[in-house]
Amino acid sequence: MNRRALLAGVSSLAAWTVSRPSTSAAAGDKTPIVLWHAMSGANGEEVDRLARDFNASQSEVVLEAVFKGTYPETLTAAIAAYRAGKAPHIVQIFEVGTGTMLQAGPAIKPAWKLAEETSFALDSNAYIPGVRGYYSLPDGKLASMPFNSSTAVMWYNKDAFEKAGLDPDSPPTTYDDFTKAARTLAAKAATPIASTSAWMTWIQFEEYAAIQNLGYATENNGYDGLGAQLLINTKPFVDQLQRFMDLSKDGAFKYAGRDGAPDAVFYSGQAAIGFGSSSGRADIVKNAHFRYAEAFLPTEPALNPKPNNSIIGGASLWAMTAPKRGEAEYKAVAAFYAFIAKPEQVALYAQHTGYVPVTVAGYEATKQSGYFDKNPGTDVPARQLSRGELTPNSRGLRLGRLPEIRAILYEEIEKALQGQQSAQIAMDSAVARGNRVLREFQKSARG
Repeated sequence: MNRRALLAGVSSLAAWTVSRPSTSAAAGDKTPIVLWHAMSGANGEEVDRLARDFNASQSEVVLEAVFKGTYPETLTAAIAAYRAGKAPHIVQIFEVGTGTMLQAGPAIKPAWKLAEETSFALDSNAYIPGVRGYYSLPDGKLASMPFNSSTAVMWYNKDAFEKAGLDPDSPPTTYDDFTKAARTLAAKAATPIASTSAWMTWIQFEEYAAIQNLGYATENNGYDGLGAQLLINTKPFVDQLQRFMDLSKDGAFKYAGRDGAPDAVFYSGQAAIGFGSSSGRADIVKNAHFRYAEAFLPTEPALNPKPNNSIIGGASLWAMTAPKRGEAEYKAVAAFYAFIAKPEQVALYAQHTGYVPVTVAGYEATKQSGYFDKNPGTDVPARQLSRGELTPNSRGLRLGRLPEIRAILYEEIEKALQGQQSAQIAMDSAVARGNRVLREFQKSARG
């Protein structure tokens, strides 16, 4: 999606207005509700399964799940629908949209408020810390309903490691180890591409900051207020970009595009190492014709000898409002929330997709089922999310218009990888441009 088009939609979120009312139709004696989501492929099929199972589990509500495109496209569609008075009952919003949604005012009905109004039992402490912390308000109440939470991992091709003379059961644990392994894989031509990274802004900078306990922005990464300033032009971040610039120049790393575009480079067998989301497991299982495994993200012991937890990716569900939307519809939304929060549903969804079991009970149900034992490595995301100490730097990011800030960082990274600018200039420019976006958001949020 064009960055300016996304900006035009997201920047207006704090001042959404309604132009015409929606209507509430009956499906027999059932209350119809609509969920807009951004899941495609195998993960989209799993959302359809959830909808079918929910509809079959009770006789009062019928849920229709509708795919609306990518995460940014789904957010933009929700904005337009609300302004037209036709917002979906539930919309799936990616985690970096959380700061923006919290400024949406009357457009949303926070999860805690929905629970209060419908007597839906919502216990924020039921959710694993990394998930609970990301979607909670300062008072601990959940703003949105945790749904598909992932984290970043390092996928690697065991066959390629073996071919290059590397131990297929000992993946790199530090960034120095990764650098050496990538150069060896390139030298041995074990695969056409030694390494690649999906979601580079998230994995190689946001996750990097959390695990190394580095501040990404002031104001505790935005959690303490709208006046946050980016900190990503400091030496650790500049060095991180320089690492990938050097590897790219030496043929040991290939930048294959933004967000999830590089995923296929790994599961097609072209790359020996592919940084990506843990939620990529479904597509890897479906497509890979080689032995693979997932491992913790590399660390920087010199920066943090006791690595922190990684932060979540994925998305949560937000209840939306609309003119004439009645009590029955909100109760129907609460019923779906209650359904997906059941331990057996949390466990099943995680096992089918590679997303993390978002509740403690769901994790235990998955463990007790023997799934982790039967599928080695599938517990890596949850273990990485719960590693070390949860600090203000590893809680996550709550920056308004973060999707646009990511797009800016991508632009600067791409110029650096193409040899058009140095790592320092790239990060300085990203900070300057990103801070302008933050100030614009701060101004709009204050009216």
